[in-house]
This record gives sequence, C-alpha cells and structure tokens, in this order.
Amino acid sequence: MNLIQLNQQNITSIAARLAVPTYDRKTVKTGIVHIGVGGFHRSHQAYYIHQLLEDPACAEWGICGIGLREGDRNMADVLKKQDGLYTLITQHPDGSATSEIIGSMIDYIFAIETPNLAIDKMAHSDTKIVSLTITEGGYNFNPSTGDFNFDHPDIQHELSHPNEPKTVFGFMSAALKKRRDNGLPAFTILSCDNIQHNGKVARKMLLSFVQKQDPSLANWIDKEVRFPNAMVDRITPVTPKSSIEFLKNEYHLKDDWPIVCEPYLQWVIEDNFSNGKPPLEKLGVQVVPDVTPYEKMKIRLLNAGHSVLGIPGAVHGHPTINACMEDKIFASFMRDFMDKEVTPLLGEIAGIDLTDYKNSLEGRFSNPNIKDGVSRICAESSAKLPKFLIPTIQENLVTGGSIKYGTFILAVWCYYSDRRVDLNNNPIEIIDERKEALHKKAKQYQQDPLSFLTIPDIFGNLPNNKRFLQHYTTMTAAIYQEPNMHQLMTFISQDNYLVE
Repeated sequence: MNLIQLNQQNITSIAARLAVPTYDRKTVKTGIVHIGVGGFHRSHQAYYIHQLLEDPACAEWGICGIGLREGDRNMADVLKKQDGLYTLITQHPDGSATSEIIGSMIDYIFAIETPNLAIDKMAHSDTKIVSLTITEGGYNFNPSTGDFNFDHPDIQHELSHPNEPKTVFGFMSAALKKRRDNGLPAFTILSCDNIQHNGKVARKMLLSFVQKQDPSLANWIDKEVRFPNAMVDRITPVTPKSSIEFLKNEYHLKDDWPIVCEPYLQWVIEDNFSNGKPPLEKLGVQVVPDVTPYEKMKIRLLNAGHSVLGIPGAVHGHPTINACMEDKIFASFMRDFMDKEVTPLLGEIAGIDLTDYKNSLEGRFSNPNIKDGVSRICAESSAKLPKFLIPTIQENLVTGGSIKYGTFILAVWCYYSDRRVDLNNNPIEIIDERKEALHKKAKQYQQDPLSFLTIPDIFGNLPNNKRFLQHYTTMTAAIYQEPNMHQLMTFISQDNYLVE
C-alpha cells in the first residue's frame, strides 16, 4: 500500500482522494489563538473556521493552537508533522462516513518550550480572539465556593514571577499587559468549555488572578476585555485506532490523529466582543443577546441525558451510549426524564422546538457509528452531576415536579461508586478525580444509607429534603437488594411508583 503522509506539501495529491481546503493557507492570518486543542475543538470551532476561510474575505480568522501542558506534547508533534492539517471523519447514523481535510489551524505553539512565542502570538495585533477549551479543571476554581484557587503551586509561581507563566491565567495576563502597554485593543476571551455561563466564569477567574498580580492591569481588563458566554455542541468521542486504519485503507492516507464526530453541530454565542468577530452567523451560528436559555437546555437535556444513560448503563454492562439507546427500557427511561422532569423547567426558547431538539438527541445518542464509550460519558461525574442533573432535582423540589428519574440516577451512582463492577462482575472503568472519596462514602451505605449524600459541594441541601430522601432511600434499598436496571427502571417509570 502506497500511503501519502498528510501534510501541506502533499495536499494536491490528497485532493484527488478526498476534500481539502480550497483556500491558500499561506495567506491566512491568525485572528484566533486557541488554548487547549483537543478533539472537540478540532471537530467544532476549527471546523466552523475552516468553512469560513473558504471565503477569501475571511482570511483574517485563521487559528493558532497553543498547548500549555506536558500532555499536549503528542498533539504538538503530530500537528507539526502534518502542518496543522487533520482529517475530520463524520460518522452518519446510516453507517456512512464523510471525510475531509481541515486546514484552519495554521500554526501551533507548544508553550512549555517556547512561552514567549505564545505570549507574543496572543499579543500580536492580528489576534482578535483567544478561545479556550481547557476543561472545567483548567479554570482553577474551588468547586465548593466558586472562588479562584490561589493555593495552586503554579499560580503561586506566577504571582511572584509574572514573566514566567505556566497556566492559562499567567499567559493571558502577560499577553494582555503587552497589548495594553503597546496601545493595542484587547482581545476577546471566548470560552468554549462545557460550563454554564462559561464567559462569566472565565472573567471572574482571570480578574481574581490579575487583581493580585497586577491591580492596574485588572482595571484595564475589567473595562476593555469582553467574555461572551457560549454554548457549544457536537459529540466527539476519543479517536479510535480503527479510524487511522480506515483512512489508510479507504484513501491511502496517513493521518496520525484524525477526529471522529457526529453530523450534528451547534454554536450559540452572545454578541459581546472586544475587537471584532468572525461572521459565523453565515454558517448558522446563533449570535444572541443572552445564551442562558440555550445553555440550560443543552446542559439539562443533552449532558444530563448522557449521565441518565451512562451511569446505569455502566452498572448494567452496556459499553457505549448507542448500546444504551438500543435497549428500549433505557431509551424510554431517558426520554421520560427529559419530558417529565426537564422540559417543564425550560419554558420557551427562541428559535428552538424542544420536541424536535429531544428527538434529535435520541437520534444522536443512537448513532451506531459514534460508539461513545460509557466510561467517557461518566468521567468526572462528581463535577458534572452538580451542574447537569442535581439543579433539575432541586428546582422540581421547589415547584412540586417529578424527581424520581433524576433521584434514581443519584441512587445508582452510589451503588456504582461503591461496588465498581457491573452486573457480570466486570470492573467498571471510573475516571474521576474524586473517585476514592466517592467510594469511601458509598461503601458506608450498609452502616448509614445516607452516607453518600454527605458531600456538600456535590449534593447541596438535598439530604435535608424529606421528599427527596423518601425517593432516594427507597431506590437505594431496591438497588442494593437487586441491582437489575431493567426491573428498576420499569418499576420507577410506572405512574403509581411511590405515590406521594
């Protein structure tokens, strides 16, 4: 097999085999610096910008990726070898796949080795936006208080050595200082992370840091930098090795890190920019005055829906989300959760038909070609559930709405954290920074049935609510007696379950 290595030099030869950028990448300027290049960024924001660059009038909006962690080294090596190019493989529900080469990332800086280069790139007059996909942990806030964590050793280092940045806060503050001192306008900081009010969180954390490091700079940032909230959506699983082999066999193409994604794509951004914005509305991006209702919809339906499938799915032994959806009992339970517990809390959302949106989620979760692992969906549940699921339970406790579906997931989560094996006695892969603390609490169940709930920053005041406890204690007792997910889900879905 005569393979072609994916890089700019070979792009003409590759064009005979699959779609490649039609724009001249040499003429594209860096308008966006993106920190935290991962699979999602490359399937979502970079794909949108790739489409935009097909219009010669938009050549100012190319992307420079930046890696701040040692874990980014492999990404840096691959993107350097491939000149920033990569293949996006869109997996359709009917089994077909479409592949195209994405060219919007015209540069990548591994900032651990060249920190000044990264600062200079952000400080350059061409850069109008610094965007982020750094995961929730990258924002460095205390989960129980929401305040900035100044005890982190890298933060302590940056406060004493502002010219030796290590974190996203140190790099952005150094670049913004340089822009201010050079009389350049501020760039927009655009969070694309899956955090409610992500722009507000980014603003609060950066200003908290800079206020201690350089109060005068903090005042300038407060006045000049905009932090639009944004809601992003595209299911992007970890790239399987089979995708690399697929490109070799189908196109005779050697791509060391392609990206696999679903066809669905959504981006909602607040119209709040410091220094110009790309005309993304041309591509169907919704630019709105307030992203809050869209965020709430996505987090409460899609993200919570994933957990509603994933946690009991892991205990049952389903390996993937689409396997959960092929199980009619799981699929029906998830839809009941969305219809009966979430939808009544959402109200009307401009431009959105909630029934259509929920139908689309069922189709997306069912896509047999995505094969999104249950372990990935359940990863960091201790950070996800307090934001995605528990607020729905809390609101329904206030309004008198149903809480049985959401409460069941918390009860199963206790069993999952305690036993850590599925019903066939196979180990469950649990990826969670707090998994040992959760295990310690959950394994005390026999001595104290409420032990798992005694983590205030996760469960809040739920242990003080009699109605919630009635459901939770009934469910946990049933799960520990016989952890048959099918029987339990069917029982709970009945109208006369635990009549209050």
